Amino acid sequence: MVYALSSPTHQNLNRCIVSLFSQLLGFVAVFMLFACILYVVFGQLTVRKLRNNPKTKESLGLEFVSGWDIINVAQVFSLPRAWTTKIEKSKFSFIYANATLLYENTTKFDQVLGFVFYWLLTLSGLFGALLVLLNYLGVFSE
Repeated sequence: MVYALSSPTHQNLNRCIVSLFSQLLGFVAVFMLFACILYVVFGQLTVRKLRNNPKTKESLGLEFVSGWDIINVAQVFSLPRAWTTKIEKSKFSFIYANATLLYENTTKFDQVLGFVFYWLLTLSGLFGALLVLLNYLGVFSE
């Protein structure tokens, strides 16, 4: 039995599992890099325009830290309109960006860019955390 565990086939299997983890980590890192690039591009192209517009300046949502309004604006373009309408009517609407004003003052390109950025950021973060959790649980080890 000990011989079977140290056989070349078992060692090759271990290399494949480690290689799989490395490949998945690489994909997540690439997606995170693209999310970081889109964060800057979306902030410079769209949110800067909205910050300079007196009509939309105060409707970008609560900024917990510097740059959080970029994520608030992207979130508006990523969630279904029915959800953003409900959010606008809630008592916590000051936390979120005003979807009606943002849709009126942005182009379709801005909206698509925000959608892609938000989901790339969200999914790469979630998959990165999931990958770390699975590695901690030993899924990628012997």
